[in-house]
Amino acid sequence: MKSIPLLVIFLVSMTIILTPISAQNVEISGKQLLVDNQPYFMKGICYHPVPKGETTRSFNSIDQDLKLMSQAGINTIRVYAPIDDIEILDKIDAAGIKLIIGFGYNQNGFFDILSGSFLQYIEKYKDHNAILIWELGNEYNYHPEWFDGDIQNWYNALSKATDLIHNTDPNHPVATVHGDMPDKQALASNPHIDMWGLNVYRWDQPQSIFREWEKVSDKPVYLSEAGADSYMKIEKDGFKQGENQRAQAVANGKIIDAVLEQSDVACGIFIFSFTDGLWKAGNPAVQDLGGWAPNSSGVPYDGAPNEEYWGIVDINRAKKQTYEVIKEKFLNFSMNAEKK
Repeated sequence: MKSIPLLVIFLVSMTIILTPISAQNVEISGKQLLVDNQPYFMKGICYHPVPKGETTRSFNSIDQDLKLMSQAGINTIRVYAPIDDIEILDKIDAAGIKLIIGFGYNQNGFFDILSGSFLQYIEKYKDHNAILIWELGNEYNYHPEWFDGDIQNWYNALSKATDLIHNTDPNHPVATVHGDMPDKQALASNPHIDMWGLNVYRWDQPQSIFREWEKVSDKPVYLSEAGADSYMKIEKDGFKQGENQRAQAVANGKIIDAVLEQSDVACGIFIFSFTDGLWKAGNPAVQDLGGWAPNSSGVPYDGAPNEEYWGIVDINRAKKQTYEVIKEKFLNFSMNAEKK
């Protein structure tokens, strides 16, 4: 047998090592999201980890957080701003978890849509295996004042950004997140959006949104935010006032059940949120009360979204009652899906 020069072996080996591993194939088929030609239902969590006493996001607890997520059957993380750290992205991928990467409008330092810097991020990470969906905006329809009082200015920017992403990365869907049900203006202004995320707070019964959606669109839809906090501002529906983890657990269980029963329409749900956010309503070193007046919103069961009590774990990563409920629902749904 003719011997092969060592230099050739070395160069071939280096070529193999340096060749990037191809990202998984992500695509839309009807109302379904597919990963490598297999249906992918997003059992998700919203994730914006800000440590106690601080006001900015940090991934110092990423190893512990990913372990907790994996144990709970969570397969997808939704972040509100890009993660520009290959080590963190690699850890998420190694945990078998996918990412929805969110981009904001005019968010300084966060690859915002207005500056166009988001395209540089997409070009940099579009082949990373953790990436599932690019997501633009987060319920901006509630804030026309951010767009000179005319929400059409946002829809125009959204449509342009969607086309730019498709040109840069045709291998991942582009989504946007709307507060509750989009109207005709939102839908007509963005025909090239691949799928829609809806932040839905309709007590513990979000399924009515899917019946409404089927009447206006045949595109995939997911609940980008849903859930309940663990503080009752008033006593209601048999749930006592004060910190009440049982109320949160009951509500989240019913919400998840409602979405899983509609898995032929919905392609995922993201529970808000992974950890309590002590930075939201006062001193970031303590857990403050905050939120709207009782009975003013669709947040179960008091209508008052107390902003620092939304976690499925607390700031120290102690599991709340809802964690075990989510774990049971997500893991059982996975087993049921495998039996089909």
